[in-house]
Amino acid sequence: MDFDDAHVARLNDNPLYRALGIRVERVAGGAARASLAPTASACWPMPDQPHGGVLFTLLDTTTAWAAMSHGEDGDGCVTVDCSIQYAAPARHAPFTCVAATTRRAGRTVFMRAEVLDAQGAPVALGQATFRLVKARPAG
Repeated sequence: MDFDDAHVARLNDNPLYRALGIRVERVAGGAARASLAPTASACWPMPDQPHGGVLFTLLDTTTAWAAMSHGEDGDGCVTVDCSIQYAAPARHAPFTCVAATTRRAGRTVFMRAEVLDAQGAPVALGQATFRLVKARPAG
């Protein structure tokens, strides 16, 4: 399921993303792209350099949206595992996270992602595993 512009706008309308400076750009075909223009409060303890946990949140949520694109409208997912390797200091904002599916086995989806700085250099690499969950019927 590809996320249309209205769906992406709803993803971006949340207090966590506003507080950190995350913005989902595209979700389609088992892939997703999001950006991070870190807010001042996301840059601690180094000014103008986002905390590693902020990069982890960017990577985790971007891979989750990509995994969810394998489901049907309203379905969700839960993180089974997520790991990140920090390749370089995150000094050159804005950052872009690109996530892609590497394998799907039933309701389990395996993902890889990278976070690139404004110069195109990788600052973080990661992989994640998600379990797709069906939407609960209303009522």
